Amino acid sequence: MRKILVLLTFLCSTVVFSQELNCTVNVISQLTGNDNNVVFKTLEKQLNEFINNTKWTEKEFGAEERINCSMVISVTSYENDRFKATLQVSSSRPVFNSTYSSPVYNYNDKDFNFQYLEFQNIVFNPLQFESNLVSVLSFHVFMILGMDADSFALNGGDDYFAQAQTIATYSQQLSGQGWKLEDGLQSRFALIDNLLSPTFKEMRSTMYSYHIEAMDVMAEDAKKGKTKIISALSELQKVHRKRPNSYLLRVFFDAKSDELADILSGGPSVNITEAVNILNKIAPMHSQKWRKIKF
Repeated sequence: MRKILVLLTFLCSTVVFSQELNCTVNVISQLTGNDNNVVFKTLEKQLNEFINNTKWTEKEFGAEERINCSMVISVTSYENDRFKATLQVSSSRPVFNSTYSSPVYNYNDKDFNFQYLEFQNIVFNPLQFESNLVSVLSFHVFMILGMDADSFALNGGDDYFAQAQTIATYSQQLSGQGWKLEDGLQSRFALIDNLLSPTFKEMRSTMYSYHIEAMDVMAEDAKKGKTKIISALSELQKVHRKRPNSYLLRVFFDAKSDELADILSGGPSVNITEAVNILNKIAPMHSQKWRKIKF
């Protein structure tokens, strides 16, 4: 009996203290010409611990609910404590009744410059600026959480996106790029500002319908799933009509283009001519992939 109680206590503690993310952080330093420097390995180790061990939300996540994601930091130059880098962030969510994981967020942050001293304390404060290193990574953590939540419930990511916006707001004190309106239409500021704008409400409703009504039924009824995907693309066309070539559409298709090309090319036959026409209009940057769709 005592062994059973110990086991139950262990299992309960595992559920209670499991964090939200299952994230792999890689720091690539070859471009610096100094990739053997131990500081890069220390940074990588600290960031893996920071992302995976921080309690980002009030919600309790079971071990099986943790969001699979990755962050690849490509350092282009390094001098003293100053790093110039880019950041590739990606996440996925499981598809119901299958072993397949659907890509949800795929973002290339080209303005990731930060200061870091080996073994410095890396801590997230939801209401206060700590460093550009912490702000950028935390911003993308909440984007991952928000996008994932939107894929399971209509506008389910509201609280997470609000925190991402808070991070963007208090990080504007920094001279670094990406946090301000004047930093352009493809910045972190533009991403979260557009995502929370009523102008782009169809983007978020599409995240829900695409995953819940299309991907999650694919295992049981592939034809119905493909048909629902075409309906979801029609919703995105509304965004394109309001704001042609919007940044949010680009972010969506950076994650979904390969998946869409594969799904529309295989499985049961449906009329996908309309879908391909829509894709060529709203995501011309992926036209080569659309041309490979067989129908």
